[in-house]
Amino acid sequence: MKQGMLGAFRELDATCLAIEELKKKKVGEVTVFTPTPRHEIEHAMKSPMSKVRQFTLIGALSGCVFGYWIAIWTSEYWPLVVGGKAISTWIPYTIFGFEVMVLVGGLSTVAGFFILSRIPRLTMTVGYDPRFSHGDYGVWVKCAPEQLKTAEEILRRNGAVEVRGEG
Repeated sequence: MKQGMLGAFRELDATCLAIEELKKKKVGEVTVFTPTPRHEIEHAMKSPMSKVRQFTLIGALSGCVFGYWIAIWTSEYWPLVVGGKAISTWIPYTIFGFEVMVLVGGLSTVAGFFILSRIPRLTMTVGYDPRFSHGDYGVWVKCAPEQLKTAEEILRRNGAVEVRGEG
């Protein structure tokens, strides 16, 4: 039994029109394969904001707190009393807190990217064709069996050079 329809496009505009029509008619879940990221496709897909930035924020705040904590803890554990000044003050530790914030925030961003992208992907994605890495655009529509004909018509009407059912 077929799970969906795959349409191969050579033109970016035709791909965007097909995506918009599929979304408008609510045929099914749409997945797009592109050789390079394009803002036109992102606009047509109306994707939600990426959750990677939450990883960055949490990692950066954690790194900043850890940077201050480790610097203050080190000063308290091995005190160097110079001229009766306070052992722990926040001003000189701001640089260290900032550096650790950037380090942990950057590493958290990379980790979030890999986690949310599910990399490495051990199985091939349904609907993927190697030509989508060489210049063509692919639109995979996962839909119910009764919606397959509608999806095929929309893909052909919008200029797909090849349409085939896969599953």
